[in-house]
Amino acid sequence: MSEIIKIDAAGDWLDKLKVSKKEDEKFVKRGKKIVRRYRDERTGWADSTKRYNILWSNIQTMLPALYGKTPRAQVERRFKDQDPVGRTASIIIERALQFEIDHYGDFDASIKAAVLDRLLPGRGTTWVRFETIEVPNSEQKSTQLERTCSDYVYWEDFRCSPARVWDEVTWVARRVYLSRKEGTERFGEEFSEVPLTHEPVGLDDDKSKSQDDANKKAQVWEIWDKTSKTAIWVAEGYSKTLDEQEDPYGLDGFWPCPKPLYATQSTDTLVPVPDYALYQDQADELDKLTNRIHMLVEAVKVVGVYDSSQPSIQRMLNEGVNNTLIPVDNWAAFGEKGGLKGTVDFMPLDSVLMALQQCYVARDQAKQVIYEVTGLSDIIRGASVASETATAQQIKSQYASLRLKSLQIDVARYASAILQIKAQLMCDLYSPQTLVDMSGIMGTQDAKHVPAAIQLIKSEPARSFRIEVASDSLVEMDEQTEKASRMEFLQATGAFMEKALPVAQAIPDITPLIAEMLLFGVRAFKGGRPMEAAFDDAMAKLAAPKPPAPPQPDPEMMKIQAQQQSDQLKMQADQQAAQQAQEIKAQMDQQRMAHEEMMEASRQEHEKVLKQMELEATTERAIKVARISAKSTMDVAHLSTGTAKSDEIEEDFDDYGEQKQTPVDRLAEMQAQTMARIEQLMQHIAKPKMIIKGPDGRPIGVQ
Repeated sequence: MSEIIKIDAAGDWLDKLKVSKKEDEKFVKRGKKIVRRYRDERTGWADSTKRYNILWSNIQTMLPALYGKTPRAQVERRFKDQDPVGRTASIIIERALQFEIDHYGDFDASIKAAVLDRLLPGRGTTWVRFETIEVPNSEQKSTQLERTCSDYVYWEDFRCSPARVWDEVTWVARRVYLSRKEGTERFGEEFSEVPLTHEPVGLDDDKSKSQDDANKKAQVWEIWDKTSKTAIWVAEGYSKTLDEQEDPYGLDGFWPCPKPLYATQSTDTLVPVPDYALYQDQADELDKLTNRIHMLVEAVKVVGVYDSSQPSIQRMLNEGVNNTLIPVDNWAAFGEKGGLKGTVDFMPLDSVLMALQQCYVARDQAKQVIYEVTGLSDIIRGASVASETATAQQIKSQYASLRLKSLQIDVARYASAILQIKAQLMCDLYSPQTLVDMSGIMGTQDAKHVPAAIQLIKSEPARSFRIEVASDSLVEMDEQTEKASRMEFLQATGAFMEKALPVAQAIPDITPLIAEMLLFGVRAFKGGRPMEAAFDDAMAKLAAPKPPAPPQPDPEMMKIQAQQQSDQLKMQADQQAAQQAQEIKAQMDQQRMAHEEMMEASRQEHEKVLKQMELEATTERAIKVARISAKSTMDVAHLSTGTAKSDEIEEDFDDYGEQKQTPVDRLAEMQAQTMARIEQLMQHIAKPKMIIKGPDGRPIGVQ
């Protein structure tokens, strides 16, 4: 049962498309003629009629005036008040839109083609589409790329429900040409049954069916029905619905396309009248005059008759060169006939030249009529007369701008509507990370507001900001205009701050009012939007409440506090002096103990030396005694020499006595010197000390 409904729905929609085609039949036929005229396509080489392609000239003049450069997205808050979260959300969406405009060329190409269709057949359309692309990265993982595409719709491939005005339209549709492979990837294996009804021009009939299928495509219609809030896909020659989805994008206006750029319309039908149709009679007149001028120019040549009896006359025109004389056979007869004047006569060119001049004047008048009809003044075309004053040229420019302004506003609104659809798709379908990465908002002063701004974008995007594209942003303007705007902003801001800051310093209570006035002026300048965050922070710091000044103290209290501080300082000085005295006493006690330890060590060392010396003296004495004993046992013969030996023994005993007394005396002398030094040191330690104080009365040393 469900399949029967699909078949009925597909057939119904195909019938509606046929009705819409019938209504556009005259429009399409006339549009094709205008396009051929613009391209100057002739019926054949035999058509030698000369033309003046005023249509091409006018289009080439109007196209850059209506769309001279890629527009820049401008996203603003609904109310220009102090709302950092709303401002951050606007910046995120604006930067994301501008990224896609600059990075992808489909937006610029689709609008340019739509404007050209508006100027030629009279209807230009763009279709917005959301898509995701799997992009492989270096880690062998795929990243999902999200983007909104702006598809140009050929003027014959757009259909809508018959209506008098755009608000009465209930459905819109566009035709897409899909190959067998593309259709199968989009709709599945069911697409293999769809007939391929579109084939390129010039396809040979003798090719095989497989080759024909490779070049042929199916005509698939994408229909968006506003009444049922559904999108339907049907194909010509196929009785089933290929696909059907309920409100795929959830857009405010439901349709993924803005109102097309229409030429001249009336309130009884949406079918437009091309601009060329309004002056095609004058264009035909211009072609006739151009062709006639060509014929007259061809007629402006030397043509005449001469006396056949004088062949030399013909030789003068055919063979004659500079400084060459041609002989005459019978000069007398030639002279009797009046010479050259009597033998040759030329066709008069005065009437031809006068007619040619009148044709030139008539053609200029015909062009002027066309310029008046189309609104193209000499200023727009870049032509002027030296005798015209600047005021006259300005009046002509203003007159032309009045006619041109309406078209510029239409193109600006059209671009703005496309950006609105793209922005809503970004808010509803893009991931937060994609928005942050595309906008680069984390590198600005508003990075702290990003989480709240993303939440705002995902919750109520259409109610929090609006998107507007100024009409002058679509026209090729001079860079001096942007510089002048920025200089005006700097001058106005600088003059205000120069006068307001002294007032704020003199009257701090009025600072919040001054800050709000400054921000009110900054938000009005388009060039001041990037600096608004910095102004907000600076004004917030300036308007922050200052801590109240401390009250003036009582003089009596100040005197009491000074006395207390003096007493406290004196007490601290006394405490410091007592502490330093204790530290000095401790140092002296430590030095005394160190001296006592040193004296004890010296005494022990002296005793050790004394014992060593006594030991050495005892040993030496024993040696002497042994030597004396040995000498006493010697032979009697030696006694004869007793006197000498006795003297020698006495000398030995004398030497021994000297050696025994000398070390003891030296030890006693050293001990006496050491005791004298120790006594002097003890006297110095026991001597009274004097504490040295600095200029502030604090102890700084001991003397």
